Parts: sequence; structure tokens; C-alpha cells
Amino acid sequence: MAQHDLGWGESWRIARRDLHARLIGLRLLFVCLFLGVTMLAAVGSLTSAITKEISERGQVILGGDIQIEMTQREASAEDKRQFVQRGTLSETIRMRAMAKRIGHAQGDGPDAVLTELKGVDTLYPLYGTLALHNGRYAAPLPTDAILIDTALAERLSLRPGDRLRYGEADFTVKDIIADEPDRVGEGFTLGPVAIVSLEGLRRTGLIQPGSLFASKYRIRLPAGADAGAIRKRMEEENASAGWEFDDRENAAPGTSRFMGRMGQFLSLIGLTALAVAGIGVNNGVTSYLTLRRRSIATLKILGASTADIVRIYLLQIGAVSAFAITLGLVAGALTVPLIVAVAGDVLPVRPGFALHPLPLVTAVVYGVLIALIFAVPPLARARHESGAALLRATVDPARRGLDRRGKVLTTAAVLLLLALVLAGARDILFSLWVIGAIAGVLILLTGLGALARWAARKVPRPRTPLLRLALTNLYRPGAQTTALVIALGLALTLFVTLAGIQTSLSSEIDRTVPDKAPDLFVLDIPSSDRAKLIATIASQAPDAAVNIVPALRGTVVAYGGQRVTDRENVPGDAFLLRGERGVTYSTTVPEGSELVKGTWWPADYKGPPLVSLDAEQAEVLDLDVGDVLTVSVLGREIDARIASLRTINWETMGFNYVMVFSPSGLSSAPHSLTATITLRGDEKGAVTRSLLAAFSSASVIETSELLSEVRALLDQMAAAIVAAASITILAGIAVLIGAISASRQIRSYDAIILKTLGATRWQILGTQALEYGLIAAVLALVSLGLGISAAWFVIVRVFEFGWAPDWSVVMATLLGGAAMTLGIGLIGSLPLMALRPAQALRKV
Repeated sequence: MAQHDLGWGESWRIARRDLHARLIGLRLLFVCLFLGVTMLAAVGSLTSAITKEISERGQVILGGDIQIEMTQREASAEDKRQFVQRGTLSETIRMRAMAKRIGHAQGDGPDAVLTELKGVDTLYPLYGTLALHNGRYAAPLPTDAILIDTALAERLSLRPGDRLRYGEADFTVKDIIADEPDRVGEGFTLGPVAIVSLEGLRRTGLIQPGSLFASKYRIRLPAGADAGAIRKRMEEENASAGWEFDDRENAAPGTSRFMGRMGQFLSLIGLTALAVAGIGVNNGVTSYLTLRRRSIATLKILGASTADIVRIYLLQIGAVSAFAITLGLVAGALTVPLIVAVAGDVLPVRPGFALHPLPLVTAVVYGVLIALIFAVPPLARARHESGAALLRATVDPARRGLDRRGKVLTTAAVLLLLALVLAGARDILFSLWVIGAIAGVLILLTGLGALARWAARKVPRPRTPLLRLALTNLYRPGAQTTALVIALGLALTLFVTLAGIQTSLSSEIDRTVPDKAPDLFVLDIPSSDRAKLIATIASQAPDAAVNIVPALRGTVVAYGGQRVTDRENVPGDAFLLRGERGVTYSTTVPEGSELVKGTWWPADYKGPPLVSLDAEQAEVLDLDVGDVLTVSVLGREIDARIASLRTINWETMGFNYVMVFSPSGLSSAPHSLTATITLRGDEKGAVTRSLLAAFSSASVIETSELLSEVRALLDQMAAAIVAAASITILAGIAVLIGAISASRQIRSYDAIILKTLGATRWQILGTQALEYGLIAAVLALVSLGLGISAAWFVIVRVFEFGWAPDWSVVMATLLGGAAMTLGIGLIGSLPLMALRPAQALRKV
């Protein structure tokens, strides 16, 4: 019959009627696109919401337009005059200090709690509002009044009117803090916050020469002033002062770094979900067109042109794709407030609900391109097969590849997709690595599929009929072995990856804490009271092991003959250059360190300053023994020659310093002492009380409390990672279901023939189980290697944590995942058991 074009209108009428009756055939296409677009829309919207919130609230988070921070000292009157010339100046001082409740009965809860004590002036806050539970904050705060946050109130059972002691001063709780406006900008804290006036803070006597405290000077600039330019100019003018500068555009650098790492991880998840969803789309369209072979053949025999076939099924696929993408957009946008509500304090800020057009449009474009890339190949094959070939496809499947038009269209879509991914990437190199890794995994699994077919053909024929049938199924005409290998491989790899990430995060504390970690950390002991400290501890725990270390803060201002501020490119892994770092001095190699290069100075060394540096940071900064490092300590720049490099065992839970100076370089500078205490018995409470009674400035931290806070944070992060990765897991399972569906027709034909020859249902099901089991066995080691590699990359390279997976859980997850995927395969084969040969043969 002569062919004639139906046109778009008539093609749509046919497509709509057929789609109405056969929508079930495109479920996999719908599910995969929906999951992929939902993931992309949610990730993009959440990242945009947090970034926008931090950007818009930069002044509030920082506490001003510009901030100057210095440690262990306050700005001089001349310095403050310089700051005032720029705009309105507000000063705060923040330090660790123990809060002791007055009138607290011993044994009725904790006697004292480590807190972050913050002194504020009358202009605080320059931006935002200090919100209280029972009233409204009004400056000035009385010198004997204190505001405490909810955590401190709960831990010491406090309410307004109760009294607290800090150092040598007593305070009355005036109110409970509901919101500290610059909380995010303050960074990580070891305890709840308490706010007093600057005069009240000085009453405590905690600010002494050598005390560890941070002075922050916030400036509110005139309207329209360029904060970035002014900050840069001030930084250049005071390059030798050893101050840290920030502006409202970089209000929370620590938070920004964390969000950058989380953004990298979410990008990895999004790109993986995208690739997995694409494979699912291909399987879904292939399965659907396989089921529609008779309809396509009938249309061709009745005179429909190849253009008509393309239009009809392109319209069907397009309609389902548009529906899936639309619902995915809605779900992704609505997921953001749900994540914010569930995550709680895990997120640095709590953005309100808003639609973010760019990530939503990006998700739509990605969805359309993925549908196009993976739907064109099966559609092109159906377009060029004749009606007779389509009818014979069950027993003689065609092996036609893409035509020129299909190759051009698919290649253009792939290139456009890559361009969009890289254009929107925060880190192009990272995205290239991820894309390359995903492509490598898919190529590897495809190669394994081809290898499995070849090996099944070459191995000797087993005598067991079921095993012989299972092997034959791997290479027979129409076998979906490669698709099954890719689907099973992806599913198992994702399971192993998730197990490796989650167990490594969960084990980060338990696996890195040594068998005998210190029981107590003692901070802020005056340097002149070393003997008193030792005697106080010995009075309660004579057998305790005490390690006392001098504590100072310093900023690396120059290395390699060039100042840090003059360098255009600073290595991303150089955490030594991120503001002030803890420094100390010692006559011997510190506990937990091992000398790997150079020599240690003699105990009586009196020459020019020397420094021992962490070997890893030396490698990052391209420094070696003999090079000079310039460090600003208390505003004084010290040029120290690197005498040695050390490897540091960070897992000792002791005081590990990246920079250790010779005593000649720092001993004369005002400083305090810190100590770790390892007890032989249960003297923790007695030692703590004695130390707090003997030293009003001391802060005592129990290791168990510190680990509890860190463990809670890691548990929350692990839960967030599981939630994000679960979308990719679901997409992987959908891909597996699609691979099974794509081969259902040929398997139906096989089942009919076997039943006709006398095979039982259980024998047919056993053949399927052996086939899937053989594939899973081949893929187990490969998936284990791929999954562990991916998990290691996320933990070590993205989040910079220690690598400590629980191998028993990983292996159990691998076996459980294999069993689950095997179960999915068998469940997908159950409809074959219900086929009646006579009825089914009439339909073939």
C-alpha cells in the first residue's frame, strides 16, 4: 500500500487513543524522569535557597559590613580611631568559659557547663535583632545581667532570676535568647552561648595576658559603600598586624566551605541520578516499543510512513515525559521546605519557601535532554524496521544501529547536556571527574555484559538442564544480558557506595578514638601556674597522666618569600592559611607526632626561632626543611626557619599542633597552658571540681561530652546523605525493573515453548533465578570495588573525613542488595508463570 503522511494532527489523535489504552507501558519512562527531575530540582533549589539566604543576610550573619578579628588581644585606641573613620563601630569579645550555677545542689545535675561567653557593647547588634523569649533586648545590658540560650538554661535548669558565676563575677539571668543574629558567622562552638556586657565580661577577670579570647570589631559602612573594596584596602594597609578581615559578601567562610563541599556531593548525586535515570528512560522506551511492535507493524503495512511512526510515538513519549517533568518540578520545589523542616539545625540557615527559577529551568532542560538522548536510539530502530521484520522480531531480533540523523541528534543533545552541566558547575574539574567516572562505570559494565555473553557461549555445556538453559539465556537472540548487567551493576554499586559512606561517617568517632583517650581537657590555665596545676590534679588523682602544653594563636602571613595577601592562588587544601591557627612551643617532639625529616632542636637551644611543621601541610605549600615561615603572634611577626617535618597522629585525641616552635621563639610571649588528663580510676568529677575551684579562668571539657556533640553532628550528616542518595537508589531499582520489562516478550515466548515441551512453572522460575544469580555473582566483586571507590572519594576528597568503613556492614549490604535485586528479577518473572501456551501462541 502506498505511504502517505498523516500529519501532526492525525498522528496526535492516533497517539492519544493508543496512549490512553497503553499508558501502563510507559510507567518506567515516567518514574525515571520523575525521580531524576525531582532530585535535580530539589538539589538546585535547596542550594540556591541557602546561598541566597546567606548572601541576603550577609550583614546580619557577619554583624556588620566589615569585620576585623584578632585573638588574645584587643585593638588599641589608635586602631579603633582608624575603624571609626570607616563607619559606625561595634565591639564584641568572645571566649570559652565555665558557667557555674550559684546555689546549685551537688549531685543535682552538672555543677558547671562549658559555654561561649560573649561580651557586647551598647551598639550590638549593628544589623538584625537579638530576640529574647520573655522580653525585648534593649542596650545597655546591666553589668551584672546575663542572657543565656535555651541549651544552657536546660542543662543547668535555669530560668530568669537565677544566678550564674563566671570567673570572679556573679550574674543574674535576665532572659533566654531566642535568636542570636550573628550566630552563623561565629562558626563552630563547643558549648551554648551566654551574653554579657563588655564591662560585665571584664568583671569576671577572665581576660588576662595569654588568655584565649577573640576580639571582633564590626563596622557599618555608609549607604552605597563598596564593602569588598574597603576591606581589601584596610587589609593592605594593616598587612603586618596579623588581623583577620571579612566582609558581608563572605560573612561565614566556614559555612561557605561546608556548603561548597555539600554542593559538590549533591552535584555528584545529581549527576549520578541523571545518568541512572537516562538508562531507565532507554529501558522504558525500549520495553514500550517492544510491546508495540505489532501496532507499529500494522501501521506500516497499512501505509503509514516512517515519519508517521516517529511522530506518533514521539508524541506519546513526549506527552509522558512532559507529565513526569512537570510533576518532578512540583515535587522538587515542595521538597525544599520539607528538607528545611526535617533538617532543623543541621542547615546553617533556615530559608523560607520561594521558587528559584534557574534551578527549576535547569532541571527541565536536563529532563528534556535526557529523554531525547536515551529515547532516540530505540525510536530510530523502530522507525527503520519493516513491518515483516517487526513481526519476526520475537524470534529474529534486528541488530540495526542508529542512522545518521539519530547519531547527529543524540550527539548534539549529549554535547549540549555536558555544556550545561559544566556551565552550572561550582567546580568544573570536579564535574569533569564525576562525568568521566560515570561514563567509565557505564563503559565497564557494558564491557562486562559483552564479556558475560561471550563467556556463556564458550563455556562447556553443563549436564544440568536448568543450568544449561540459564547459560543459554545469556547469549540467545534477543537476550538483555548487557542491559541486566548494567542495571544490576548500578544497583549493587549504589548499595555498596551508600553503605561505605554511612558506616564511615558513623565510625568516624568510634574508630579514631584510641583505646585510652584523655578523660579531660583543661584550657586557659595561667602560664605561671604550672606547678599549681600539677598539684591540684595530684591531690585528687595521684596516678593521673598529665600532658601540659603552652597555647597561643598565630597567623601565617608569609611563606616561600612572599606574603599570603600578595598571592593570587592559594592551595585549596592549605587550611594552615585559613585565619589563625593554634601554635605552641616545646623542647621535645610532642606526643602523637613522629619526625620524618630534619632534626629537633636541643633542649637548651637559644638561637633564632625554629619551627617544626606538619609534613602534609608542608607538601601542600611546597615547603621543606630550611625554608622560612613568617607567623604573626599577638601582632608580632616571627620569621622562623623550618627545622623539621612531622607526621601527626590526629587520632590521639590530644593537643596536636601543626606548628611547634622552639622555646626561644614564643616562651616570652603572653600565653596560657592547656592540659590533657588521663585518669586511672573514676576521679573525673572530683578532679573537675578541684580545678574549677583552684582556677577561676579554667575551662574543663569531658571527652565524652565533646564526642557526643560531634557524633550527633555526624549522625545528622549521615541521615542527610542517606536521604539524598535514596533517590539514586530508587532510580537504580527502576532501571533494573526496566531491563527486566524490556526482555519480557522474548521471555514470554521462551516460557511458552518450555511449557509446551513439558516444563513446570518452578523449573522456568528456577532457570530465571540461576540466570540472575550468575550475573549477580559476576558483578559482586566489580560492584564492591566501584562502590567502595565512590564512597572513599566522597568521604576523603569531598568531606575530608577519615576513611573507616564497617566492612561487615558493607558486605552484608552487598549480599542483601544482590538478594533484593534477585528478588526483583524473580518477581518480574512471575507473570510468565501464568501464561497458557495455547492462548499465548495465538498472540505471538
